[in-house]
Amino acid sequence: MKLATKQAVKQKFAQSVAFMQQTRNLSLSFLYGHSIIPYRLGLVFLLVVGLCSCGSLTSSGLNGTNFRIGTNVTPIREIEKKKDNQATVYIQGKVEKKAPLMKQWAYEISDSTGKIWVVTNQKNLTEGAQVVIKGKVRYRSIPLAGKELGEVYLEEE
Repeated sequence: MKLATKQAVKQKFAQSVAFMQQTRNLSLSFLYGHSIIPYRLGLVFLLVVGLCSCGSLTSSGLNGTNFRIGTNVTPIREIEKKKDNQATVYIQGKVEKKAPLMKQWAYEISDSTGKIWVVTNQKNLTEGAQVVIKGKVRYRSIPLAGKELGEVYLEEE
């Protein structure tokens, strides 16, 4: 009895080993029929396209005056000049002037519709640079000789 059991176990073991070898050979034979080079080329292409899309948009074709980054850009003339306006807006324009403040900087940004001052923590904006800034509309009251000479400005968020 013991001899028959040992032979049955050996036979089952041999069958399972043979089955594993067949499946391993089957999966490897799949790779032999296909070249891996197109897959690598496709991966390289996707990586190059992805990296190029992360670059800056400073091409000469994108510097037109009517170019807008998105539909959320507000022309400066459309910013409401009210004391209670607390809207958040995006503006796009050129840095005209800059002025240092205590811990911040103020930049005068202009587009084809007007000019506005922006208060920000950024120190590296240069005059003539094209920028897009997101800011909250603020109003500073300046009463002088019975007249209100207050000014609207943006505080960058």
